[in-house]
Amino acid sequence: QVQLVESGGGSAPAGGSLRLSCAASSSITRSGCMAWFRQAPGKEREGLATINSRGTINYVDSVKGRFSISKDNAKDTLYLQMNRLKPEDTAMYYCATAVRSFCDSFAGSLLSRGYNYWGQGTQVTVSS
Repeated sequence: QVQLVESGGGSAPAGGSLRLSCAASSSITRSGCMAWFRQAPGKEREGLATINSRGTINYVDSVKGRFSISKDNAKDTLYLQMNRLKPEDTAMYYCATAVRSFCDSFAGSLLSRGYNYWGQGTQVTVSS
């Protein structure tokens, strides 16, 4: 069982920045891929960015150029640097991890059903 714990959420003004962290309880996450998702009230969960074991990254168009995903394997921690925040970025943010077989078969996938383990989420609120 892999536990993921997000932190770093909070409030920020439009145009501001926040950095989210996701600490994993197991190094098994190094062999698969990890991703950030978000879900706003009344909306479906949206995949934002994913990174695999080779460091290959994929972003959804809505965050390209504003958000940056990275990971520190030594710390088993995933990050999401969010810049130029917009009010529409307000949501609960989740990190998730998928096993290598899924990551290799569906490279760059942001389909939530492919991810096995999820954190509890951290709230991000952007004011206008």
